[in-house]
Amino acid sequence: MNVIISADAKALGDKAGRLAATYIKKAIAERGEAFIIVATGTSQFETLNTLLQDGEIDWSAVTLFHLDEYIDLPVHHPASFRKYLIERVLARTGPLKAAYLIDGESDPVSVIDALADRISGITVDVALVGIGENGHLAFNDPPADFETEAPYLVVDLDEPCRAQQCNEGWFADISEVPRQAISMSVKQILKSTHIICSVPDRRKAQAVKDSLEQPVSNRYPASILQTHPSCYFFLDEESASLLQTPAGGIADQ
Repeated sequence: MNVIISADAKALGDKAGRLAATYIKKAIAERGEAFIIVATGTSQFETLNTLLQDGEIDWSAVTLFHLDEYIDLPVHHPASFRKYLIERVLARTGPLKAAYLIDGESDPVSVIDALADRISGITVDVALVGIGENGHLAFNDPPADFETEAPYLVVDLDEPCRAQQCNEGWFADISEVPRQAISMSVKQILKSTHIICSVPDRRKAQAVKDSLEQPVSNRYPASILQTHPSCYFFLDEESASLLQTPAGGIADQ
């Protein structure tokens, strides 16, 4: 596991986005295509912006998988992650080889089955992820399911998770935040060849500390990333502020 600490969110995103671009271009050069997982939310703004500014990526050779989505939230809602990806990613890449977005408005069982068929047998080259204030990975809130082999599952969203979505401005009140979502499973995320975890902001500092300094436990879902052979935590000074030392990492001020 690699820990890279930058001065601020912009510098964090620049480094994370450039590394993601490097791995995507490497996969295309070696195999003629690349498979990626894309997270959404405020933590990904700078990383995605840098990635999408890379003019050397052949996006027509890229297949994108969506990480998570609320159940029963219309695609036109400001908090819709499909809307986020359509407007912030797909509108800038142009046509991809394929893009598998999660339709939270359709029958969850059918959606999960279809996504499982699409991702089965595929090795994802790069997973872009973040972690929540409660330490969740995707929408796998604590205690997360570390055992299921299902690529996607329906999950219940806990109150800290729902409060975060409200506090970030995606919803006017916590009562509006859906109580369930479709999420990629922890085991499916860990199957990715490279994982790039972008985590800016002081409000994530405790989750970062738990993820990096606590023993691996489903009480701290993102702690499972400690076990991955090619995982990069990109932090800013604020999100890294509670760490004792960035053990095994690189402090890039």
